[in-house]
Amino acid sequence: MYSIGGRIATVNMVKGRRVYGEELVGGNGIEYRLWNPYRSKLAAALLNRMGHMEIKGGSRVLYLGAATGTTASHVSDIIGPRGRLFGVEISERNMREFLGLCDLRANMLPILADASHPDAYLGEIGECDIIYQDISSRNQAEILLANSVALKKGGYAYFIIKSQSIDIARRPEDTYRDELAKLRGAFAVDERIDLEPYDSMHLFAVLKKI
Repeated sequence: MYSIGGRIATVNMVKGRRVYGEELVGGNGIEYRLWNPYRSKLAAALLNRMGHMEIKGGSRVLYLGAATGTTASHVSDIIGPRGRLFGVEISERNMREFLGLCDLRANMLPILADASHPDAYLGEIGECDIIYQDISSRNQAEILLANSVALKKGGYAYFIIKSQSIDIARRPEDTYRDELAKLRGAFAVDERIDLEPYDSMHLFAVLKKI
């Protein structure tokens, strides 16, 4: 990950190819993709001074809610050819776009599945260093717990809590508190990051598996 003119960027793994209309910047024979924090909650968290960026070259990442691959593509850049990103997505429409992206990036593997039922795929992916979860569901904490069997001890989970998907009638802060409480005993909370001004009514939590 790099800073270019105050904006963050990743080295483009597939030169000349954009994923979501992002700006490409060249220099010293390297092509960078500027990372839009209004399109990616991970970029927003980094710009809001997230301290634990544990996604690195060679990391194995279980990505829950890959959608069409906007953030996943930047993670792919970071983990490089030695890493692996297992992208779980339930929507067939999103998966069609994600498959095209995976065809260009050998370190990304698509999984069309419901993350609420991880037994369908966990046996195929082995142990992971990172779980990244960005899912619109009422049972977000339960999904993370169910998938956490794939996460190594001491591994990190980047858990995005979408308060409006859980209960639109409650204060978001109450929803965040209750979702994190469900994870006690399995995870320690290292950071809670507000995503404003890039996103609202979401909490970006950095968790470490106990």
